[in-house]
Amino acid sequence: MKQSQVLIPTLKENPTDAEAISHQLMVRAGYINQISAGVYAYLPLALRVLQNIEKIIRQEMENIGAVEMLTPGILPADLWRQSGRYDTYGDNLFKLQDRHERDFILGPTHEETFTYLVKNVLNSYKKLPKVLYQIQTKYRDEDRPRYGLLRGREFIMKDAYSFTANRTDLDRIFDQMEQAYRNIYDRCGLDYRVILGDSGDMGGSGSKEFSAMAAIGEDTIVYSDSSDYAANLEMATSIIAPNQVEAPAELTSVATSRANTVEDMTDEYQVSASKILKSMAFMADDQPVLALIRGDYEVNEVKLKNALQAQELRPANEAEIKADFQSAVGFLGPVQMNTQVKIVADLSTQDLSNSLTGANQAGLNWQNVNPDRDYQVSDYLDFRTVKEGEVSPDQQGKLQFKRGIEIGHIFKLGTKYSESMAANFLDENGRQQPIIMGCYGIGISRLLSAVIEQHNDDHGIVWPWALAPYQVHVVEVNAKKEDQQCLGSEIEQMLTEAGFSVLVDDRKERAGVKFAESDLMGLPVRITIGKKAAEGIAEIKLRNQADSIEVHQNDLIESMRILLKNYK
Repeated sequence: MKQSQVLIPTLKENPTDAEAISHQLMVRAGYINQISAGVYAYLPLALRVLQNIEKIIRQEMENIGAVEMLTPGILPADLWRQSGRYDTYGDNLFKLQDRHERDFILGPTHEETFTYLVKNVLNSYKKLPKVLYQIQTKYRDEDRPRYGLLRGREFIMKDAYSFTANRTDLDRIFDQMEQAYRNIYDRCGLDYRVILGDSGDMGGSGSKEFSAMAAIGEDTIVYSDSSDYAANLEMATSIIAPNQVEAPAELTSVATSRANTVEDMTDEYQVSASKILKSMAFMADDQPVLALIRGDYEVNEVKLKNALQAQELRPANEAEIKADFQSAVGFLGPVQMNTQVKIVADLSTQDLSNSLTGANQAGLNWQNVNPDRDYQVSDYLDFRTVKEGEVSPDQQGKLQFKRGIEIGHIFKLGTKYSESMAANFLDENGRQQPIIMGCYGIGISRLLSAVIEQHNDDHGIVWPWALAPYQVHVVEVNAKKEDQQCLGSEIEQMLTEAGFSVLVDDRKERAGVKFAESDLMGLPVRITIGKKAAEGIAEIKLRNQADSIEVHQNDLIESMRILLKNYK
């Protein structure tokens, strides 16, 4: 392909609104162009990369027996009303009406659609299991689109759905899908972690996330430095030393004129934060819950919500603290708490003796507070946010934190959608049972960005071999010279016949511009045709190496194969 024929609008400077390296490089190198906030056009180079990613995905999906199909992007709202997600999904859902005032949405995900499609088709255990998938554009009304393709309003996904008659088949397909995802990310050249994830709005139980390591990532990945343990910060657990048990001292009320934060209390009473019993007010499905945690830890709301098995969880507001908890704001505590309030405690508070906590009255605290004697807990749960350096839950190594980009998520949905949408099958005994489902997503356009976040240098993108839009960039230093044009055409033909994809820079530009833009675009191999073109000699340089070699065109293919043995 001649570069003069391809739309590649490069820029010399980074766009002012681009924070992520991948966003900067894709715009500068002419891969994408912004149409609106969070909405991008994939220009020819980006489209070729996406097609390479999709090719890998299709191969791995076929290997595990998943079958591709395609569903609409515009969906009737009634499907989402049946599942209950139309009103609970939140403001990220694009909602619209047709001319007859019928409600529709732009699909952010397609569990309801696939469930609807199979409910009257997979109606017998004899037709199960099935795994279906699609590669399609999704839509999400992001409040603040940012980081280019990493958080957009329109994005490309591979979403797969499994339908089984039993949990054994679900577990088997889930494991197969996990391995397929590992194969995909390995082939894409990514440094990633497989982590325990939160099912969130998807529902169900059993969830794993795939996260690419990147400083720009919005997720915090917690992992052991000595084992395979890894989890999202919202799900991570750890082992901490038990509290030192003391003989209970007399419960005493003490006055304060300060704001009563943990910092204020440690300063005023000269105690460590670990001796403070921090009390946090929440509304779980509109029921008041007092969550107790040690003062040196923070409540992880996702873990608390899951531990309470709540559909919704939020911090209580001031009015609720006064009315439902019957407490002054800032002075919450479990002693003499309203009996209608459920009290739960984090595991960090077990055996926490002679602690300091609020007395539910402004300007008053309790000292020497002890569980059972002074307050009762309905459940001890794990809902604290872990800290770096704590012992891994498998007792192997210490926890470390890294930033990551979520590039895939697999879920065991169970019967959440099949029950709400009456997708049933007849089992061996002729009884109706809900189909057991799983769903498996890969953010393809996000994957493109994640690869660039990991594969770049000061000069531009450095594409892994499997994803590069073209594998070889043939650069004619002076395209006006006939000998360079002729050798360029001959080398292009040789490479194409040998199975390489080739882009020939035939533009009448300065050599410096061509080399800079070649590095910026990041194609794995650059073949430079210059002053020795008449002798049939060209220069080969790999994008990830500084050195280059001169070769005769007759030795070009063999020399490239040798050089590329270690290129990934």
